Amino acid sequence: MKLPPNVSEWLNLLTRWFHIFAAILWVGTTYYFTWLDARFHDEEGEGAGDGEKVEVWMVHSGGFYVVEKRKTPSLRRLHWFRWEAMMTWLSGMLMLTVVYYMGGVMVDPDVRDISVTTAVLFGLGMLTVGWIVYDLLVQSPLGRNERAFAVVAYALVVGAAYLSTHFLSGRAAYIHVGATFGTIMAANVWMRILPAQRRMIAAVKDGRAPDPAEGARAKLRSKHNTFMVVPLVFTMISNHYPVATFGSDSDCTTLSSLVHKVGLNLPLDFRPNWVILSALVLVGWVAAKIVRRA
Repeated sequence: MKLPPNVSEWLNLLTRWFHIFAAILWVGTTYYFTWLDARFHDEEGEGAGDGEKVEVWMVHSGGFYVVEKRKTPSLRRLHWFRWEAMMTWLSGMLMLTVVYYMGGVMVDPDVRDISVTTAVLFGLGMLTVGWIVYDLLVQSPLGRNERAFAVVAYALVVGAAYLSTHFLSGRAAYIHVGATFGTIMAANVWMRILPAQRRMIAAVKDGRAPDPAEGARAKLRSKHNTFMVVPLVFTMISNHYPVATFGSDSDCTTLSSLVHKVGLNLPLDFRPNWVILSALVLVGWVAAKIVRRA
C-alpha cells in the first residue's frame, strides 16, 4: 500500500529529521564515553598512585568539568543513556517502512523479479537473523578472540552484501545492510548492556560486589557499536550517490569492460555494488579504529 505523495513526503521529512537528530545524540554520547575511557587509560598509564583517584578534567561552554570513573555503581541518582538508542531505532524503522516498504523501491526486476511482500519479508529477515547470528557469535568462544571475531564478522557482512544485492534493488540492499547494523546496535543497548548494568546495581543494593564480567561484556558490546556506526552512516547516505555505490547498468557494464581488458573473465552485466559496499564497510571499521584512538 502506497501513501498519498504529500503525506509520504511530509512523513519522510519529519521522520528523517527526528531520526538524524536522535542518531547524533546516540552516536555522540557513545563516542564521548569511548574518548573518556581512553583518557582514563592515559591517566592511569601516567602513574597514578595506589588509591589515588583518577580524574579527567574538561572545559566546555564556559565551565570546567571533572569526571571520575568507578567500577562500583553508586546508589545515588544515575543518569542513563538509553532512550537515544531506542528513538533512533524506532524512527529508523518508521522511515524504512515509509520510504522502502511502502515507497516502491524494494524490488528491481533486473536483479530479481519478486513481489514487494517477498522483498519486505527478506529485508525484515535480514535484521532478525543478523542480530541472532551476531549475538550467538559474541557469546561463543570466538567472541573472546577479537581478531578472529572480526574476520568472521567481516566474512558474514560480505555474504550479506552479496545476497542482498542479488535479491533486492541495489538501494534497498545497501540500506538493509545498514539497518542490520543499526538493529544490532540498538539490541546491544537494550538487551545486553542495560540489563548487565541493572544487575550490577541490584548487586550493590543487595550488599554484594557487582560481577566485573558484567561490565566487561557490556563494554565489549559498546565497543562493537562504535565500529558498526561508521559503515551504517555510509549506507544511510549512499542513496544520494547511486552511481558511486549501488550503481547503474551502464556503469556496471563499463566496469566489466575495464576488468576484461586486464584479463579477468567477468560477465558484462557484472554488478560491483556488493564489492563496493563490502570494501567501504572495511574502510569504515578502519576509520572507527582511528577515531577511537584519537
